[in-house]
Amino acid sequence: MKAKQFKEVNAVYGENQPEYYPLPAYKSEDGTAVFCFELDEEERKKIAETGELWVALRTFNKPLQPICVTVNKSDILITQ
Repeated sequence: MKAKQFKEVNAVYGENQPEYYPLPAYKSEDGTAVFCFELDEEERKKIAETGELWVALRTFNKPLQPICVTVNKSDILITQ
């Protein structure tokens, strides 16, 4: 699975940090960050077979932030 560019991208997290892959994002004024990931054929098959998607968040022992995982861009990205 790879982070994917999309037309609303206005920030890149992890840029110039070799321990991370760059993560293109749309960052809104209210602090919401939206990311898009593209799955390869094998990953798509695995999700179709299992119905599972695993998510890990690095909190660095800070409080967990709310997240939303969806297949619909319109569920989370509303720009003016």
